[in-house]
Amino acid sequence: MKFSFKNDYSEGCHPKILQALLKSNFEQQAGYGEDEYSLQAKKLIKEKINNPDSEVYLVSGGTQANLIVISSVLRPYQCVISAAPGHILNNETGAIEATGHKVLSIETADGKLKPSDIVPVLESHSNIPHQVMPKLVYISNSTELGTIYLAEELEELSDFCRQNGMYLFMDGARLGHGLTAEISDLTLEKVAELTDIFYLGGTKNGALIGEAIVINNPVLQPDFAFNIKQKGALLAKGRLLGIQFTELMKDDLYFDLARHANHQAMKIKNALKERGVEFLADTYTNQIFPVINNDLIKILSEHFEFFVWKKIDESSSAIRLITSWNTADEAVERFIEIIQKEL
Repeated sequence: MKFSFKNDYSEGCHPKILQALLKSNFEQQAGYGEDEYSLQAKKLIKEKINNPDSEVYLVSGGTQANLIVISSVLRPYQCVISAAPGHILNNETGAIEATGHKVLSIETADGKLKPSDIVPVLESHSNIPHQVMPKLVYISNSTELGTIYLAEELEELSDFCRQNGMYLFMDGARLGHGLTAEISDLTLEKVAELTDIFYLGGTKNGALIGEAIVINNPVLQPDFAFNIKQKGALLAKGRLLGIQFTELMKDDLYFDLARHANHQAMKIKNALKERGVEFLADTYTNQIFPVINNDLIKILSEHFEFFVWKKIDESSSAIRLITSWNTADEAVERFIEIIQKEL
């Protein structure tokens, strides 16, 4: 069987979650997120962001979270701004557009947005009321290219959005990996302070399924539960999500798992750099994008699963390698062994 570096949700869930699900299996609990586990999970998240006034909603997946948040925040004539690699642009089958909201794309070198990227978009959408109104800025941390926002960058973006009457929404499918990257100076508390809405991704970080939407802006909180229900995201057996996030949040398991995934990716990255390999972006999270020759890609494909991300020229391509909370030393060591032999 090949080792897989294809994604970070190939495995089941962390054993502590599985044990908690089994232990509670014959308990009777209230439905629709009113169970004791969901309430405890929400309490733990609020404590970690140090904001008891934020509201927390548990849903099953990232596309679902993005769809519900964006479609509920925007009025029919408003649109969302995203970096070109953004998940809502490339990997959600037009889910946002299907709700009637346009997604405005901005090309960036590293998958991140900064105020100077957004200014031209606002200037080109000033023909009121004949054009859609940019109202929400969508970012990912870590981004789809594995890069992260530093505290100063997020502060500047947050200030810009507030000065221009826009909301800031952070896709946190890999937020654990972003916050535990070795160069990160962001904290979960700071993310909550600087965003209107964000979510904590569990699916890619040790859970079976689940994302925790956190609404920090009180203007966006009223009636949000109606959107959850209308979009089919209110699980009758909400305990399934509550148990998982309770386990992830207590004792900082969530961050320990993300830190392990990052560490495994950095071992591969450093080994490749020692061999003179270049990367699409300088990343410190569990996603890396080395540019290697096609002959080596063929050899690696015999032992590992991964995506060939982008053709660079006739002889080389960038591949995407993703490590997970459960990536074993054996897989990393085997990968390094092959590249040291072939490069």
